[in-house]
Amino acid sequence: MCGIIGYVGPQQAAPILVEGLRRLEYRGYDSAGLALVNGDIHLRRAVGKLRNLDQLLVAQPVVGDLGIGHTRWATHGRPTEENAHPHVVGKVAVVHNGIIENHLELKAELKAKGRKFASETDTEVFSHLIDEELTAGFDLAGAVRQAALRVRGAYAIAVVSAADPDRLVVAKQQSPLILGVGDGENFVASDIPAVISHTRTVIYLEDGDMAVVTRAGMAIARIQTGESVTRPQAHIAWSAVAAEKGGFKHFMLKEIHEQSRAIADTMRGRASLEQGDVFFEELSFDAQALAAIRRIVIVACGTSWHAGLVGKHYIEQATRIAVEVELASEFRYRDPVVDTSTLVIAISQSGETADTLAAIQEAKARGARTAAICNVIGSTIARTAGEVVYTHAGPEIGVASTKAFTTQMIALYLLAIYLGRRLERMSVEQARALLGTLLQVPNEVDKAIALNWHVRDVARRHANCQSSLYLGRGLLHPIALEGALKLKEISYIHAEGYAAGEMKHGPIALVDEHTPTVILAPRGPTYDKTLSNLQEILARGGNVIAVGDATDDELRATVHDFLALPPTAPWAAPIVAVVPLQLLAYHIADLKGTDIDQPRNLAKSVTVE
Repeated sequence: MCGIIGYVGPQQAAPILVEGLRRLEYRGYDSAGLALVNGDIHLRRAVGKLRNLDQLLVAQPVVGDLGIGHTRWATHGRPTEENAHPHVVGKVAVVHNGIIENHLELKAELKAKGRKFASETDTEVFSHLIDEELTAGFDLAGAVRQAALRVRGAYAIAVVSAADPDRLVVAKQQSPLILGVGDGENFVASDIPAVISHTRTVIYLEDGDMAVVTRAGMAIARIQTGESVTRPQAHIAWSAVAAEKGGFKHFMLKEIHEQSRAIADTMRGRASLEQGDVFFEELSFDAQALAAIRRIVIVACGTSWHAGLVGKHYIEQATRIAVEVELASEFRYRDPVVDTSTLVIAISQSGETADTLAAIQEAKARGARTAAICNVIGSTIARTAGEVVYTHAGPEIGVASTKAFTTQMIALYLLAIYLGRRLERMSVEQARALLGTLLQVPNEVDKAIALNWHVRDVARRHANCQSSLYLGRGLLHPIALEGALKLKEISYIHAEGYAAGEMKHGPIALVDEHTPTVILAPRGPTYDKTLSNLQEILARGGNVIAVGDATDDELRATVHDFLALPPTAPWAAPIVAVVPLQLLAYHIADLKGTDIDQPRNLAKSVTVE
């Protein structure tokens, strides 16, 4: 979503703010800007890529050691300079992530008092409210608090004022915001990469928190009461280098190549082949609580939803408990049936996905036990859920998720065994067999990544297609959905994923020589049925790209393009088979020249509904 960065300290703020914004580019944006305090508010804003703001700062440099910056993804108002952040009213500059639900009501009230608006955004309402409270005699912190009390909706804001040149004030409600702790300098940001090159010590603000940030320190208080509170500091283990491209053309390609390492890191210390068991030190389920679970509901969005569909297979087979996988964006709007015998598992890479957060909050309110699978330590969903399993993918910068997806499947694989063993529905021998399979996955993923240049050759033959189909059965149906999503996200080519058995119920009408079909056909429980579907496509002149076992010479000879994978056990197949689909989407997009790491209209973390 939008990106926020703020700085106060002895250094010139502009380079620090621009660097922070650059590290937040992956969140998606259509304009950028910053405001520095130096006697007055000095504002610079530009539409489009961050380089446009860079060019503006070269032509119109600014100085000052206190400032805020922002990258905007339009919600209210078109991408224009007037709608770009920061928004300045009087001596106040504000940047804002989120949506103010009552902004029209507040705007009408402010206009009736004679206030003039320069933008179409909801954010400008915040600027006017704070300026109004300053005029009434409040200091900056008091003015921000009074304004926040009047606003309904989701927000993370950072505010500076020319009348108070030594501090910045922030407030948070349902949108992520962190404080970065420095030595004689301090930072605020919407995400860790913005500050990681300056500090590894951060504080995660809670919903309803506000903070006054100065060179000397930070003071946190509750918006509703004004009561001072203390939030713990956290140490960030990964380095700034981990957020750089490392010689790859795009972050997405780098993150595809990092998957075997990320998978190994997510498994490390959790799987015991000798004991035939999985151990999660972070989980506190007791035997009685687990025995009370009669139903499991997974809530997620987008790629995480696809991981949940794979997890449904794992958990049902391991526990014999019925699992439902819900789109988080739909879950809370239909009076969901959950209670104390339901375990609701939220999956989110960022831990800040607004719909998934709302779903887990709804589940908790209805008495369900809750857990989360998340990549970002200390994120809102991780803190909200009763239990949390962290993946260890490291920072994922590319908007199109790759290593976060595979590590989510690994976490679900491990969680299924963990639950199966504790519910005594999986034997030690069964667990050992599954863990033995899992331990081979990093090596198998490396072999899949080694297809990179062959996949690029295949991509050349299909880069100009207008539409494509992706087919899979069983555990590979979610991978067909994910492969189609990846192609749509970054190449802008229409693609649809289907359960292969559903082809003759409609989608087969789309098959022709111009519409390639990607079919997932490794040997396994549904192999013969999948081959039957493949023959139906070939009989109608379809162009087929098959993902199958390297030893399957018959399949190789049957199809137009063949992506050979090492033979895998059924539970490992989705984790390995998704890799060539990621590479295919990447190379087609690269050949088309699209903006792979920041595809149009998309954001990394959807922090508003």
